[in-house]
Amino acid sequence: MKKQNIRIFAMTHKAFTPPPDPMYIPLQVGSASHHALGYLSDNTGDHISDLNAYYSELTGVYWLWKNDKDTDIIGICHYRRYLIAEDGHLYRYKDIEHLLSRYDMVVTKKLELRMPYYDGFASTHDEKDLIETERVVAEKYPDYAPLFHEMVHKKETYFANMMICRKQLYDAYCTWLFDILFEVQRRIDTTGYDNYRKRVYGFLSEFLLTVWIVKNQLHVYESCVGMSCEKRETEEMKQSLAVYFQQQDILGAKQYFLHQLEKRPDVLMEASDIHGELKLCMQIISTCEYEKKRGERTMVERGMSFDELLTHMKNLNRFIDQLEESDSENAIRNYIAEHPISATAAEIARIVLGKTDSIPVSLK
Repeated sequence: MKKQNIRIFAMTHKAFTPPPDPMYIPLQVGSASHHALGYLSDNTGDHISDLNAYYSELTGVYWLWKNDKDTDIIGICHYRRYLIAEDGHLYRYKDIEHLLSRYDMVVTKKLELRMPYYDGFASTHDEKDLIETERVVAEKYPDYAPLFHEMVHKKETYFANMMICRKQLYDAYCTWLFDILFEVQRRIDTTGYDNYRKRVYGFLSEFLLTVWIVKNQLHVYESCVGMSCEKRETEEMKQSLAVYFQQQDILGAKQYFLHQLEKRPDVLMEASDIHGELKLCMQIISTCEYEKKRGERTMVERGMSFDELLTHMKNLNRFIDQLEESDSENAIRNYIAEHPISATAAEIARIVLGKTDSIPVSLK
């Protein structure tokens, strides 16, 4: 039997160190508008590379659909995000061959959303774009319309446009997907969108993949996702917040954080803030605000480095999360006596972790 040609393409817009396995191939997306990185690029043959600001990694997805004729099994991952086995190892040839002997497609585990997909999209994008997408689906693929409407009000979706499947199935999906997205593109106006909201078609496609999988009753394997590094935006935010904390400028830190969050509401998602340290920074800011309100010496005034602040906050959260309610007050009091942490910090941590049913009056 002929050996199957399996290729996993790592979409990237920046130089990175690819996995050593030659099955993983870097593909530069948006190549038409950026300096060449020396990788396979998405701006040859039939391409939409110049639309990368709007389609994100989908310009690479499109390029592979139209130009790759030699691959039997195709995979899409990212330069810092990969589908991995339960034990944490990067999928190898035999892993993928085995999985696709039993499943139609390998995808991410479903995101369990805090709110219906529609509400989440509307909170960070223009909801008219999602409404128009549903209208296009109803016109072009009416048999998908009831499912789309049902699922858009559910709290789950696959994410990141990551998948592994046979090329024939991949091509069928792309035919359906881009037929919808190109029509949506003709109808909506993205004038005035910031760089985050411009990527509307990339965001829409994550949900559309979910709909397509369910409608076609695909037998999918929901895989773990491994992260090789944090987003550049996440690391830059932490570096800036470290400066604000060093300068003991909590108001400046808060204003900076809110401004960045408005531009990039995805930075707090687990796929971006993989160590949860931006959430810890938010907690530090809140703690310092209330310490100041109570006339206490704030966390950032205690002479700790940025790493020490994060470490103490992590340890406090871990300690409180493991406490049994019956003896929590004495345990917390003893912890505070032994660490550079205030009672206010402990109260904020209990609220963040859902370990208290009431908020102290002084924190309201």
